[in-house]
Amino acid sequence: MSYVVLARKWRPMSFEDLVGQGHVSQTLGNAIKAGRVAHAFLFTGVRGVGKTTSARILAKALNCMGTKEAPHDGPTVTPCLKCPACTEIAAGTDVDVREIDGASYNGVDEVRKLQDSLPYRPARDRHKIFIVDEVHMLSQSAWNAFLKTLEEPPPHVKFIFATTEVHKVPVTILSRVQRFDFKLIPTQLIAKRLRHVLDTEKIPADDTALAVVARQAAGSMRDAMSLLDQVIAWNDQGLTGEGVARVLGVASRQVLHDLAAALVDGNAARALGIVGELSNQGYDVSVVARDTLSLLRDLVVAKVCAPGDTGDLLDLADEERKDVSALAGRAGEEDLLRLHQGFSASYDDVVRSSQPRAALEMLLVRLARRPPLVPVDDLIGRLLQLEKRLGGAPRGGPPGPAPGPGRPPPGRPDPRPGSPADRGSGRESRTAPSPAAAPAERAEEPPRRAEPPGFVPPPSPFEERSAPSNVPPPLEARAAPSNATPSGPSNAVAAPQPSATPSGPSNAVAAPQPSAPRTNGATPADPETLRALVEFRAVVERVRLARPELAAFLNHAVVVSATPERLVLGLEAGSVFERNVKEPASLAVLARAAHEHFGRQTEIVFESTSGGGARATVSATEEREREERKQAAKSRAKAHPRIAQAAEILGARLKDIQVPED
Repeated sequence: MSYVVLARKWRPMSFEDLVGQGHVSQTLGNAIKAGRVAHAFLFTGVRGVGKTTSARILAKALNCMGTKEAPHDGPTVTPCLKCPACTEIAAGTDVDVREIDGASYNGVDEVRKLQDSLPYRPARDRHKIFIVDEVHMLSQSAWNAFLKTLEEPPPHVKFIFATTEVHKVPVTILSRVQRFDFKLIPTQLIAKRLRHVLDTEKIPADDTALAVVARQAAGSMRDAMSLLDQVIAWNDQGLTGEGVARVLGVASRQVLHDLAAALVDGNAARALGIVGELSNQGYDVSVVARDTLSLLRDLVVAKVCAPGDTGDLLDLADEERKDVSALAGRAGEEDLLRLHQGFSASYDDVVRSSQPRAALEMLLVRLARRPPLVPVDDLIGRLLQLEKRLGGAPRGGPPGPAPGPGRPPPGRPDPRPGSPADRGSGRESRTAPSPAAAPAERAEEPPRRAEPPGFVPPPSPFEERSAPSNVPPPLEARAAPSNATPSGPSNAVAAPQPSATPSGPSNAVAAPQPSAPRTNGATPADPETLRALVEFRAVVERVRLARPELAAFLNHAVVVSATPERLVLGLEAGSVFERNVKEPASLAVLARAAHEHFGRQTEIVFESTSGGGARATVSATEEREREERKQAAKSRAKAHPRIAQAAEILGARLKDIQVPED
């Protein structure tokens, strides 16, 4: 008699023997007990998980006749396995149970022949059962021919379809069958089944050997039986973990554990030595990389879960589970997670590389030489200590001048020579410290760097786009009468002209600085116009309370003069401002606001102006004042000691300052 492989010899014969598919066994068993057996089933899942085996068991349960001592009048959950129907179904010779290969029986003609035989009663059994394996191979025409028959077959006909690619089955077929998804079998259940087989066959084996075979089966019981046949042929006197790993060409669990320990401990030389030994022994480097990635995942799971909460998350034997937990306890969660992420990111590169060993070695070296993780709290503490050491608090001594864009804060030295801030600014001068602090500062000061001949320092980042140090006062302050003689250019904003003397007094208010945005007008050139603008702005504010849209139009009017007797405004001829302001209702509101402000009846006169030239409008004045306030805020921010201190500590360069709008 020829040898029968273990996968066929130990194929489950009943629902009780089916391993890892309890949801299928229970559902089919309850349907048989309740008499609610459907006419069509679809079993789907990966190879070797029991689809065809379950179809045969279901066929036995539906057709079992029982023995003479205990006959069955109908379907039973526990077939006797002795009657002619059970034995012939197990052997594949029952004339009423046909097993069809979908790959070779995929045409519409074959389906029509099958349909022609359906009306005839079974020769002996209760049901005529058709088991179609790899049913996704049927053609579209064959599926269409199946539709009507599959929806309303004769009462004595049952269909059982099996496939590994359920996405290829048309939805019209899926809606006519009961679908059962077969799961991957856990490693521990496979190892337990292998132990039962070996004990029955009287072949000794240790748990490590069974764990290696079960892990390589990847959830398939048929693959596990085939691998077990292979290792038994190598040595049927006893199976050991090391020998089984060598026969199957995979690294033993201990070797993988040593490799992971080298990564956790940062021992790159040890990791390279292990890879070299595995490569010299002929192990597949890609398989080693796959198993290492799986072990790193187990380390993360063992670290983040409590010892009693891992459950099915760690599909390992008890001894392996203890080793993984012990190794995970030698590193932190973030470090183990970083190891897994780093290995996973480069795993595809190792597998697809033309030199997988070199790729794996460089990956292990990079991970083993990873820098240690530093908590954010420690980094903040270091920054605070550095801030104190660099002089974050003012030192003793007389107060010095206020800090500016190019001047360090009081009591603080300039950035150190050679530091990032110093390289950006090119400055090496230092503020004279107080006598008590001078020795300590000299001790901390590093040696100065010698610049090459002809070196021109670049401009300081804190001096770029700096605003004028003297910010002009508001319009009301400039318009206020004063008997004092102006002492400098700070009393007026002068436009840069070649013939003007910067140090002399000036009462004129010219156009904004070039760095400010362009406006639609210029600042008036005499105090009288300034006072007129102030008076008119007060009138506009009263108009805004009554009609805000009219106030918006008046903001664009040129103020020629504003006295209690007469208010002269210039409007561009034909503009939208002229049309809206000269409406009778608008003139009434403006006259009433002027009367309330001046305390008397004020004559309102309009003049036509052109679109170009200098225009003294409220809108232009407000826009200029907003820009002046913005530049002043930027200057204060640039001169703030904390800004300069932060740039010095972080080695940063101040690029720009954004201030909120009014």
